[in-house]
Amino acid sequence: MKIEHIVFDIGQVLLHWDPQYIYQDLIPDASERAHFLTNICTPEWNLEQDRGRDWTAAEDLLIAEHPDKEHLIRAFKKDWIKSIPYAVQGSVDILMTFIDQGRDVTMLTNFNQHTFVEAQEKHPFLLKPRGVTVSGNVKLVKPDPEIYDLHTTTFDLSPEKCLFIDDNLPNVLTARNAGWSALHFVDPTKLAAELSDLDLF
Repeated sequence: MKIEHIVFDIGQVLLHWDPQYIYQDLIPDASERAHFLTNICTPEWNLEQDRGRDWTAAEDLLIAEHPDKEHLIRAFKKDWIKSIPYAVQGSVDILMTFIDQGRDVTMLTNFNQHTFVEAQEKHPFLLKPRGVTVSGNVKLVKPDPEIYDLHTTTFDLSPEKCLFIDDNLPNVLTARNAGWSALHFVDPTKLAAELSDLDLF
């Protein structure tokens, strides 16, 4: 089946994201910083914000457990923009090439609805695709199959004509199970080669 719809993930595909950037000055010691992000502001805690949980509720939850870390916990949201310092330019170039060619490009991302607006302001290329499903807006996160179905319904996509690009293998496998073609993103050079093999780039 011919690919007609190209769907990009955002974090680590189009944008470099690393919460360590938030804490480089606040927690100068690398091991202490890693401990904080592994045990307090954890990936699992952050995922619930991507699912749409209110930031104040999320902060209050952790501050109740770690009152001595309040200023550090609040910094995660307050200084969140520091966590996306630059775009993955090679991937952005591919995305913009597709858009300039008139191809149908959308995005499907695990992202908090509020911080996504900040990301669009800092990186305006995120406004260029036809549309985006933001997990925080729909209260679903990848790899839940429902978010893939919602994306195809929202943007009137045929799953068998979709190509999904994501750095997270479980997300890729779920897309394939939903009938999409999908590529596991490693870096822009490999992506360009794989797209070339598909006669798309």
